[in-house]
Amino acid sequence: MIRVDFLARNGCICGFRLKGHAGMAPAGHDIVCAAMSSAAYMAANTLTDVCACHVLLRQKDGYLFCSVPCTSLEHAQTVLKGLKLHAEGLRSQYPEYIQVFLTEV
Repeated sequence: MIRVDFLARNGCICGFRLKGHAGMAPAGHDIVCAAMSSAAYMAANTLTDVCACHVLLRQKDGYLFCSVPCTSLEHAQTVLKGLKLHAEGLRSQYPEYIQVFLTEV
């Protein structure tokens, strides 16, 4: 199962942590994993390369962590809220393969 944790500070989303594999199909054929991974990487790339936010990124197989510093939060909200909306849409379509949480940090 994929777990997506959105991290919030004072009502603003300040990052996300994506971990796990959906397990819907074998690696390379799992549409839920592909959809969520693609959206998360697009969000991270948009934050760094389009919005020019200096974010903390950590990545390994089945794990992506992205944290936005306070100085960049205003610029990052549209991207992070969009990713959350996308993750919640995937969760509603595939509830047995993905979980979405909002955690105050």
